[in-house]
Parts: sequence; C-alpha cells; structure tokens
Amino acid sequence: MGVVGATSLGQYLVKKGVITEEQLLQAVKVQKVEGIKIGSALMKLGYIDENQLFNALSEIYGYTLINILKIEKDPQVVKLIPKEIMKKYRVVPFGREGNTIKVAICDPSNTIIDYVKFLLTGFNLDIYLAKYSEMLQYFNETEKKTDGDEKTIEQVDELIESAVIDMAAGEEVETKEEEVVRVDAPIIKLANKIIYDAIKMRASDIHIEPYEKGVAVRYRIDGVLQNVLNLPLQIKSALTTRFKIMSHLDISERRLPQDGRIKAKIADKEVDFRVSSLPIIHGEKVVLRILERGSLQLDLTKLGFEEISLHFFFEALEKPYGMILVTGPTGSGKTTTLYSALMRLNKPDVNILTVEDPVEYSFQGINQLQVKEEIGLTFASALRSFLRQDPDIIMVGEIRDFETAEIAVKAALTGHLVLSTLHTNDAPSTITRLVNMGIEPFLISSSVLLVVAQRLVRKLCTHCKKEETVSKETLLKLGFTESEVETLKVYGPTGCTECNLTGYKGRIALYEVMPITDEIKELILTGATALDIKKEAVKQGMLTLRRSGLYKIMQGITSIKEVLRTTFED
Repeated sequence: MGVVGATSLGQYLVKKGVITEEQLLQAVKVQKVEGIKIGSALMKLGYIDENQLFNALSEIYGYTLINILKIEKDPQVVKLIPKEIMKKYRVVPFGREGNTIKVAICDPSNTIIDYVKFLLTGFNLDIYLAKYSEMLQYFNETEKKTDGDEKTIEQVDELIESAVIDMAAGEEVETKEEEVVRVDAPIIKLANKIIYDAIKMRASDIHIEPYEKGVAVRYRIDGVLQNVLNLPLQIKSALTTRFKIMSHLDISERRLPQDGRIKAKIADKEVDFRVSSLPIIHGEKVVLRILERGSLQLDLTKLGFEEISLHFFFEALEKPYGMILVTGPTGSGKTTTLYSALMRLNKPDVNILTVEDPVEYSFQGINQLQVKEEIGLTFASALRSFLRQDPDIIMVGEIRDFETAEIAVKAALTGHLVLSTLHTNDAPSTITRLVNMGIEPFLISSSVLLVVAQRLVRKLCTHCKKEETVSKETLLKLGFTESEVETLKVYGPTGCTECNLTGYKGRIALYEVMPITDEIKELILTGATALDIKKEAVKQGMLTLRRSGLYKIMQGITSIKEVLRTTFED
C-alpha cells in the first residue's frame, strides 16, 4: 500500500531499524517485477505490517493518522464526493471547519492530493491518513446505501481522472519563449474541467493566475472570489495557450493584453465567455467572464425592487423623454437592471439603440453597438451618430466624461428617453457627480427623471438557513424600528451540499430609487448638497440602500452580515 519511492519510504524504514538494507533490496525487486508500490512490496514479503507502514507514512508526510471507522463524520460533507469515486480512490471527506474540509486518504501522493482538490473545488483541504483495511471496512459497511449518482460519477471520473492523473504522469510542457507550446489531450481536458466546474458552481468569472511557484485557479461565485485549485508550474504555458486558442487570440503574442470570446455548448446550454489575457511578471493571467444567457434574469419584478421603488421606476420608464441613471460600483448588476428596463420597453413601434463596452448579450429588436476606441468609436461619437438614426430610446453603457454626459443630456432634452450608468455611492450623490463633470444644474434638473443606486447581496440558501439570536440593541443600531424588532426573525448561513457549504446561493439587488420631483429640482438649482437632497428624497418616500437591505433581512432573504458588507449606515 506504500505510495512513495524506495529512497524515501524504504530508506526511512531502514534508518528506523524496521527493515534491513537487504530486505529493502528484495522489496525493490518485487516492486519492479509486479509494478506495485514499495510499501505494498514490503508488506507482501512480510517485512512490515499495515501499522508500521502507515505510522511511517504519517511521520514522513506529517499527516495525522486516524481510524476512519471511529471518527465522527458529517453526512453533508461525506456527500460532497460520489461514493463510487471515494471507493475507487480511497478518499473520504468527513468534517468541516469554515471553508476547510477534512479528508481521509490512504495514498498521500501529490497526484491523489491534486485529484482531491478537483473533487472538492472551492475548499481548502485538511488531509488525514487512514489505513487501507479500515477504509475498506468503512466502504463495505456503507455499500448498501445508494444515492443515484451513477451518471454524475461517470462524468466526473472521466473528466477529472484524465485531466489530473494522466497529466501528472506525463511530460513537462514548460517551454522557452520562442518555442511552440504543446497542448496535449490532458491539458485540453483540464481546461474543459475548469470551465465545467465554473458553470456547475454558478461562477461569473474564472481567473487563471500564474505565480512564481505555480498556477492558481479562482472562481468568482456570488460576487466573492474563491481559490479552487493550485496547479504545478510546468503546465502554466500550455494551459494559458489552450484558453488563448479557444478564444482565437494570438498565442505568439505574450507581451500585450488581448481580448477574445469563446462560444460553447455545455450541458445543453449556450454559454459565451469574454476572455482577457494580461501579461504579468510570472506569465499571462487569463480571466474568463461567463455570459450565460439562460441565467440572465430580465424581469424587473424579480430583481429585488421594493414595491414603492418599483412603482417609481415604472413611472419613469413610461415617460416619453428624459434621463434615467443607474449607479453603483463595478459588478453591482447595473447592466442587468438596464437590460431588464429595455426588455420592458422593447416593442415593435419603438427604435432602441444602445452603445456598450462591451456588448455582453444581444437581443432581438434592439440595435446594439460596441465601442471601439482604437478607431475613434467612443461613447460620445456613437451618441452623435445615434441622433441621426431616428431613435426613441437610447442606452449609453456608461457616462465617463463631460462630452458623453453633455450629449446624453441634450438627447434627453430633445425628445429621447436615455438610460445610462454612473459610478457613484448612492442616488443623491449622482447629482453632485454630474455637476462636478461640468453639467449645469439647470440642465440636470430639466433632463434627469430618476436615479437608481444598487448593490448586490448574497441570498441565504433556502435549504440550510437557520434562525439567529441577535440582541435588540444591535437590531435598533442597524436601523430597525422598535415595532419591527418585536416580531423580527433573523436568519444566517449554515452550509449544505446545495450551496457548496457556503450558506449562500444566488444574489439579489438592494435598490435606492430617487425620482427627481419638483422639490428635488429646486434643491439641485440652488446647489444643495447630496445630504440635503437625500433628506428630501427620504421624506418623499425614497428607500435607502440600507433600508432596502433591512427589508431583505426581515423577509429572510439575506443575512445581517451581507447587508453590513454592502451598505452604509443611514
């Protein structure tokens, strides 16, 4: 059952006086003839027993030796790996502390460790050793239990084993700069596995990051980056090249950033990937943005708007002209909100034009244009052209400068409904931002209909969320009223197989919707501060981002921690 070569395990046993040099030589002969591990050969010859073998392996590798039969096992954690794979490779996940999974293995080789990392994508590992005989007894005792995983087992086993086990046994693929990088089947399978896992785990981005001593693979899941895999340095060039080939990038150009796209059909789903390569000090970093049309939620009523906020938004969308601005940091869901609004407005009798950087999703009935700054096609120049295309509705991906803002405002004042985004912290400060960009207050008050600020929070997993006890003082400090606290039930994350033990599954938006009423127009014209505008907006019914978050807590949708992470105190 041994897993290391004669010079390590064998010599260690000789040094400890467990076997002699002559016995080791005899075992090496058996090892070569029968193609087995040195430990197995020593046991077959009767020179050591299983206890001696695993005690030695525990000391060599530094892994704690446990009895898998007696150790307490978490049923949710055990289910993370299909039982047939556990039996085939003698691995058992049995416990969890935070984001770390405790795993028992019989074979502490790097190949098996890498394999387990693939199986438990998204978690850190705490490795333990278990004796083969005890592991076998454990599997025999659980043999009668079935979980209907046969199809999944086949898919995972074929994909992972080929990608990791075969790759580890193959030749190194690191090459000199001028040489052609060879991309063999194991590398192709590895790249496919990385993409397959990302889709399965609902990731929005895949990061392939080369470092001095290896390659890290990270997924952004529900807005949070998670390290899922650490790969050997030898495959760095081949893996990067594989993704560049898939996205039709120039594999010989490693000094400049490049952008490309991949179209693929995965599990009967049409998925697009926006690919970006960036030369960093240890190689090329590759990021794949996953654009899965089927997962795009374009129903405004399901994005997270409170009833009053949705009412304000619908009112503005029904206006024949003016400007609607959606604000928030990168990755806060602004584009989804705008696309949802456009889909509501998308009718045969209107001409809708959009300018985006880049166009992430295409829609029937909407004319979409992608910015190409290298040839002078900017947001501003596209907007000028749009006004000669007889538009009813215009969407500008982002207002970045005075020129774009000025043309957008003029379009809004001359009979067009304009939708766009800005980067500001909340709705009231958007007015200040426009003034600072150089737009006159009277133009802002005349053109802007509504400002929406938004953030994304993770939704609690409905399968495992649990009620939490929070003090009344804490709840009042968060912003809940005395009457709300009396009947409030607060829920927090636990973690189960449904949510990959994170406690969260999916995201929902918090919205702050500020209609530009006559009172707010007056404040804009008199140069009022963002704080003054906010006070007036709240007086007129605006729900702040924090208040929107509190409503989500009251409904059991998200946790206090998530709302605190994404919003400021009012």
